[in-house]
This record gives sequence, C-alpha cells and structure tokens, in this order.
Amino acid sequence: MQEVLSTLPQVLIDGLILGAVYAVVALGYTMVYGILELINFAHGEIFMVGAFIGTAALLSFQTAGLLGAMPLWLSLLIVILISSLLTGLLGVGIERLAYRPLRTAPKLIPLISAIGISFLLQDIVRFIAELKTGNYIVTGPSLYVEKITIPFSSLWGGFHDVGFKANSLIVIGVAILIMIGLDLFVNKTKWGIAMRAVAQDRETAQLMSINVNKVIALTFFIGSSIGGATGVLYAQQYSTIDPFIGFILGLKAFTAAVLGGIGNIRGAMFGGLVIGMLEVFAASNLKVLTGGALGAEYKDVFAFMILILVLLFKPEGLFGQAVKEKV
Repeated sequence: MQEVLSTLPQVLIDGLILGAVYAVVALGYTMVYGILELINFAHGEIFMVGAFIGTAALLSFQTAGLLGAMPLWLSLLIVILISSLLTGLLGVGIERLAYRPLRTAPKLIPLISAIGISFLLQDIVRFIAELKTGNYIVTGPSLYVEKITIPFSSLWGGFHDVGFKANSLIVIGVAILIMIGLDLFVNKTKWGIAMRAVAQDRETAQLMSINVNKVIALTFFIGSSIGGATGVLYAQQYSTIDPFIGFILGLKAFTAAVLGGIGNIRGAMFGGLVIGMLEVFAASNLKVLTGGALGAEYKDVFAFMILILVLLFKPEGLFGQAVKEKV
C-alpha cells in the first residue's frame, strides 16, 4: 500500500493529462451522437489525421528553417490552426459524402459506413506516410520538452516527487480552453441553441426555419476540428505516432462518452477524466495490487470493463437521462 501511495501524485498528474485527451476526443463522439444519434466510429481516425497533419507541418517548418526563426508558441499555434481547419473540413466532407445520403436509412447502415471510413482513413494515411518517409511510424519534433519537477516529497515524506514534460501543461491548458469554449458556444450562442434544437427534434427545428443541414455540417466541423487539435497535442506529448493510434484511443474516448452519458457534453468531459485517471492508476499499480499476477499491459481492460458495467447497470450514463420509447 505504501508503494501505491508514494506514486499517487504522479498518477494523478499523468491521469489528468491522458484524461484531458480522452475528454476532448469524447466531445466529438457525443456531439455527433447528440444531433444524429450516430456513433461516428471514424472520429478516432480524424484525431489520428490531425496528429499526422500537425507532425507533417512541423517537419516542413523544420526543413524550411522556420522552426527556429519564430517563437515556439507561434509555431504550435499555427500548426494547431492548420490541423483544426483541415480536419474540420475533412469531417464536413465525410458527413456530406458518407452519412447524409444514409440519413434516412436504418441505423446499422451509417454505422457500417462509419467503420468503412475509419479503415479508409487508416490506409490512406499509412500509404502517404510510407511514401514520404518509408515507414508508417513517424516521429516528429517536440517543441516543449523541458522537464518540470514538483517536490511532493516536501509535503509528505511518503510521496515521490512528480516529473513531467512542459508540454503536459499545454495539453491540459488547451484541453480546458476547448471544453470551456465548446460549453459556452453550445449554451450561449445562436448556433449553439440551433444545435440543441436539432438534437431535440430535427423535424420541428426545420419547421422553425432552422437550416438542419448547415447545423449538422457545423457540428461535424467543430467536432472534427477539436479532434484534430487534440491529435496535434497528442503527437507533441508522445512524439511517435502511427495510423492506428486513433482506433484504441477512439474506443476509450467513446467509452468516456458513454460513461458520462453519450449526447451530454459535460458528461463526456467528466467521463474522459475518469477513464484517464483509472487507466494510469491501473498501469502504475496493477502489478503491486495483484502481487505480480497482472501487469501494466492489462490497463486497457479497465476502460472496457467500465463500458460493460455502465451498459449493464446505467446505460444512459452518469449524466444522461433515461428515455422512454413510446409504442
């Protein structure tokens, strides 16, 4: 138990960083589900595309000598904006070509279409990466690698000191800004009210002169943009990326959305933080708690155990509301 307590501050910091990534990606799932009742399984791959666009932009800056010619914060801001714009347009294009023609089809059909888009994006990115670099696993430049240490041992001798990269603060800061900004946009702006109206009742919203197609396209643009921006932050945090990072991460973010109550934006944020904390706690302490029977490689089981338990006992999620279907 002493070993678990000594690593607790590091677990909380690492869990917060990972949870922030899950929370922002979960927002994309919950926004699309809230408005179309569609599980957009391609969203994890949009996150992955964002990571590759950001890394490609930084490598281009490095080759052109621009990376050292301007402040690091400006380089990161430009890369995030480029990635957000391109992934936002990608999301709109996917909605227009793969989902809108199937809007009136049975729900299983667009779900299959989403899975198909997911594999298509993986293979396209893999092909381009191998063509350009000879390998589909890419390592890009990291901008903020300074090590920060917080002396938790001075608070209590049983704690270990906490260490993390300076980039971790940027991940948490940008994730908080995105979550607060999206919450304000959805609850305080005219377009946000229109999005909530379409989510409540699409036909009635159309009768009230709301352009449903524009609102849905905007939802895909925003959800995909923040997914792309998070991909850049992920690539900066973990340095090495591949075309398959979006698959497992997307499933965990989807689990976070279900845990919070899919369709509920604040629930998705909460779910992401919980999943991140639990995963890091499991990775750090499973070996200690099980006497060596289980190791860190079983950490992913926790996320999916949570998904199963939520679906069994509270399928509407912690912040969702049960819906009675009329027959």
